[in-house]
Amino acid sequence: MASFEKTFSLRVPSSTENLSMIRDFVSNIGVRAGLDESQVLRLALAVDEACANVIEHAYGSEHIHEVTIRGELDNEELSFVIVDTGRHFDPASLKSETVEELVKQRKSGGLGLRLIRTIMDDVQYRIIPGEKNELRMTKKLHRG
Repeated sequence: MASFEKTFSLRVPSSTENLSMIRDFVSNIGVRAGLDESQVLRLALAVDEACANVIEHAYGSEHIHEVTIRGELDNEELSFVIVDTGRHFDPASLKSETVEELVKQRKSGGLGLRLIRTIMDDVQYRIIPGEKNELRMTKKLHRG
């Protein structure tokens, strides 16, 4: 099989009104990657959750900012990179409580990242102080 690499990019204002556009963007790339409907839906959910977190937490729901979503597809994997210039988040600050423990304590924070880590094969968060934050989520493609 010939090697290929494709990169797709979407830049939208930081409003939850744009989440459906982001889900469509992700879904179209997932279909192009050959994923089945269930996998595409899970992929769109993970990216939607990441972008919603950026809009709500990094930007404080201010609509004057932008979120960039980059899709990178090659023969072996599909990655989505979410880029923002808002407040950064340290994933290491999350306690390793189970979902059951969070429910008992009536906590809601941190569930999105757990969901993303469940759906994706690899999740990396990089902070470039004073410049940007990047969340890279990768799904391995199992081609037969």
